Amino acid sequence: MIAALPPVVVLTLVFLLPALESSTLLGLVVPGETAVLVGGVVAHGGGLPLWAVVATATAGACLGDQIGYLLGRRYGPAVLGRAPAVARRHLDLNRARRLVARRGATAVLIGRWVAVLRTIVPIVAGASGMRRASFGWANLAGGLVWAAGVALLGYFGAASLHYLERELGIGTHALLAVLVVVVLVSIWRRRHHSRRQR
Repeated sequence: MIAALPPVVVLTLVFLLPALESSTLLGLVVPGETAVLVGGVVAHGGGLPLWAVVATATAGACLGDQIGYLLGRRYGPAVLGRAPAVARRHLDLNRARRLVARRGATAVLIGRWVAVLRTIVPIVAGASGMRRASFGWANLAGGLVWAAGVALLGYFGAASLHYLERELGIGTHALLAVLVVVVLVSIWRRRHHSRRQR
């Protein structure tokens, strides 16, 4: 059962997956929101305070994007060329460049909600010469809103399933199935989107 995971393990994942999205390009393969959703579910079960999930996810997301920004500033978009071939297939570098050129710091906020963009926008922002202060504020605001939104989605999703379990006898397996479906749909959408871009 997800709620039985040790709180320190859950919080570690809630921090690490968002932190590794842009800093290591892991987000091209494993979306960070998966761990934050699980954190919200565990918070609903009483295993963690919801504020701790939001704060940890925000810290991880902001740190990872800040590292991505600094990598882009130091090495330019060439850093994306070092991603594994399987990850490079998901890159939509031109879309990210257009978004950053048109929207500036707002692109950091918008990109936060699209998995592939969330991974590469910080790097593109750094490579494009966006001011550190502009990126920093947008990164903090975007990370906080994203972390709170995804954690609340997990929290209230678990509340809905708890209600269904009580009223209809649907067990914990339904919750696990929903989380698996969310992850699978996210991966399918990324692959489908990358095929259409070719």
